[in-house]
Order: sequence, then structure tokens, then C-alpha cells
Amino acid sequence: MQEVIVHEGPRIAFVGSPIPKPGPNQIVIKVNVAGCNPKDYKTYWFPEPLNQGNDVAGYVHEVGSNVTEFKAGDAVFALHEIGTAHGTHAEYCLTWAYTTAHLPKGVSMEEAATIPLSATSAALSLYRGLQLPAPWQSPTKLPCPLLIYGASSAVGAFTVKLALLSKIHPIIAISGPSGASLLSGLLEPAQGDILLNYQDYSSTSSLVAEIGKACPQPLYGAVDAISADQSPKVVLAALDALSGSTNEPRLVTLLPYPEDLVAQTKKAIKPYLTVGGDVHNGRDSKAGGQDFGHVMIRMFARWLGEGRFSGHPFEVRDGGLKGVQGALDDLKDGKVRGKKLLVRVGDT
Repeated sequence: MQEVIVHEGPRIAFVGSPIPKPGPNQIVIKVNVAGCNPKDYKTYWFPEPLNQGNDVAGYVHEVGSNVTEFKAGDAVFALHEIGTAHGTHAEYCLTWAYTTAHLPKGVSMEEAATIPLSATSAALSLYRGLQLPAPWQSPTKLPCPLLIYGASSAVGAFTVKLALLSKIHPIIAISGPSGASLLSGLLEPAQGDILLNYQDYSSTSSLVAEIGKACPQPLYGAVDAISADQSPKVVLAALDALSGSTNEPRLVTLLPYPEDLVAQTKKAIKPYLTVGGDVHNGRDSKAGGQDFGHVMIRMFARWLGEGRFSGHPFEVRDGGLKGVQGALDDLKDGKVRGKKLLVRVGDT
């Protein structure tokens, strides 16, 4: 089979590899659609060049000896384990059965391929990082102001969608102007939700003041789906000023915050770093992360089938796997806003 290996640059290289064989609890998927994520060009996170793909939708090719939920030919979508061989930028990939789900009828493979890594990161952020109630639990009784920075990014938008399913309000969503059309169709102004365009504010203090106007109660917590550029400064300032009497405001980030910036806060803010890979061999795996991943990917599938959940806007790049190069270049250059980049392997 053909697969894409990402080298420093990023620079992709095609290599011929054997079709992987599944372990007892694994599945080999014939890839139909694969996603591209910002982590894919960050080769410095990994000790050697790697097939960086993690999002996949396709058909089951072979299952391991312990797998009973799936069989060859099933249409599925799945999350491949970050940092391991046989990623999704290939004709065939390897996934764990517990982060694989059946594709609901009427849902396209393109839509499904936008979901696994970003939606899992969003779920980890809300339900493990911020410890908010999942949609099947009793909702909060009081208003629960939640700040989501980068709300039109894939992780940010899925955080908004899951917060809505959990009846968490008000949501204070921060985005650039390109996110307005997406977020205006999601947020519920009648519940106090508000969208703020960070470009409309000349200073951090003026943006924080506007966030404060949307908080009928102290700010419960924040998810920073960008965790770079100006977002750490804004989010830390908001938590410092608006989280009430608590001395340890809740904060989830996708990248580490600068330690010197965190140290300047008046309150003991301890950023909780999370990524979708925590459901595999990440920090959460020792505390039920794998069980969490098993439940969430199946709930995504169920909610998709019921029409209560949806994927992220997407763009399919031309050339199949050859399109991975341009996708990674654009992600690195910051040219991608409010959409997930996909490749159809059959177009290679």
C-alpha cells in the first residue's frame, strides 16, 4: 500500500508499506477519507518521521481476534492513536476498536472524518478537564458561564456543540470574523450565549470587560482551542478578573501556556493540557481515558444518527494523498479558518 510520511518542513514522502495486521483489539480500515490537523506538520513533537494522520472514515478490512463489534465491510469512522505507525494518510490504517464507531446511515464519510480527533479533544476538555456534566447527566442548576476561545476552530466548534448538548449556558464564544456564520447558527442568544469578534477590541482589558457583561454568574471556566498568539493573555486575564471568589479557576488548553504569563496571574490558575490522544496512551489513559474514548466515539455516532450532532465544515483537497502536502503547508501558514481539510484516498 501507499502511505504518506511527514518529514521536517513539513515535507511529505510516499512510501510503499505492507498492509498492517491488527492486534487482538485492533482494526485495519481501508481508508476512504482522512483528515489533516494542525499537529500533523509539527514534526518536532515526534522522534522520527511518521504517518501523521489520525482522522479516518472508511471500511473495515480486518479485525483482531478479540473484536466482536465490527466485521469486514462495515462502514466506520475512527481515531488513530497519535504518534504510532500506520496512520490514516494511507490506503489502509490501524485503529483501536474502542476508538472506532459505526458510520450512521445518511452521514457522509467526509462529515464523519472531521470528527474523531477534534471532537474527542473537545469532550476531554469539557468533561474531564472542566468536569462539567455530560449530556446524559443532570445539567447544572445555575447559569454556568463558559468561555471558549477559538470557537470556530474544529476543537472550538465541537466544544460549543457539546456544551449545547449538556445545556451549559451562557457560552461566551470568541472568534475572528470568519467564524460568525458558523457560530451564529449554533449559539442560543435566548440562553445568554454571545459571540465576540476579538478583532473588534483594541485591548485585552476591553475584551475582558465585554466578556464580563455576558456573565450573570462568575466565570466557571475556559477552553482555549487556540492556546497561542494573544489567546493566553486574554483567557488568563478573564479568569483572573471574572471567576469570582475561587482561587483556582478552571482552564483547559491545547498547547502549554507560557509559564511566565501564568505566574503573573493573581489567582492560582493551573492550565489543564489536553489533546484527543489522551484516550490512548496519554496522561488520562491511567484514569479511565480509554473508557472515556470508547464511550464518546459511540455517542458521537449515536448523536449524528439522531441529528443532534454534526461534523465540522470541510474542504476536500485535490489529488488524494498528494493533497496532504498543500494541506499541511496551509495549516502551518495559518491560512485555514473554520474548516477541516480532508483528502479522499481514492483520488490519489
